[in-house]
Amino acid sequence: MARLRRIGVLGGMGPEATVTLMQRLQAGTPARDDSDHVPLLVDMNPQVPSRIRHLIEKTGPNPGPVMAEMAVRLETAGAEALIMPCNTAHHYASFVTERVRIPFLSMLALTCVELASQVAPGSKVGILASPATNQIGLFQTHLNDVGLVALFPEDEGTVLSAIRRIKQYGPDEADIALLHEKSAELVKQGAAAILVGCTEFSLISGQIKTTVPIVDALDILVAATLNFAGVRLDDPA
Repeated sequence: MARLRRIGVLGGMGPEATVTLMQRLQAGTPARDDSDHVPLLVDMNPQVPSRIRHLIEKTGPNPGPVMAEMAVRLETAGAEALIMPCNTAHHYASFVTERVRIPFLSMLALTCVELASQVAPGSKVGILASPATNQIGLFQTHLNDVGLVALFPEDEGTVLSAIRRIKQYGPDEADIALLHEKSAELVKQGAAAILVGCTEFSLISGQIKTTVPIVDALDILVAATLNFAGVRLDDPA
């Protein structure tokens, strides 16, 4: 069997999302034995400064330098590429890429390329994500690069409250109902697809019901990670 590349994970943003990423990597690997799985180096650092406090509340420190330190640790430990299962934190990706020589697999860029393959040029994409991503134009920038347009729910306060609630208690039926509601709202506004762009929402993305395709950024990152690592997806377990 060919050697699999070692992947470094900038984790802890949040912890459950990081665990979910690892579970999906494992579930997506057609493994016959332990050695068929992707080798991971995980820096599980829940003490990365809050992205919400820095971007929305304007009260917290910049998390970028801490993320850069994590990236350097992972590269030094032998990681051959870096991934990060937090959409909003991609705003600080330049802090990471400026400090390491290994590739950074951008969950946002990869997801927008995938969306462009599923919908017509110029289509609108509904975003279920932290309001911070709307304020800083994070998804708009990447979607513009592939000729698509971002749409956000009108009342983003309820979305932010759900993210905070999920971080504290985990998702429940009320959160699923909210995502149903917001997805329907976005489709009514003309969305041709829904992008799940918050890893807290990725925990329940499979339960969202809507009339258009749903693309979970975490799933796109998992597929890209398996491909980069060298996992043979056509190799039956």
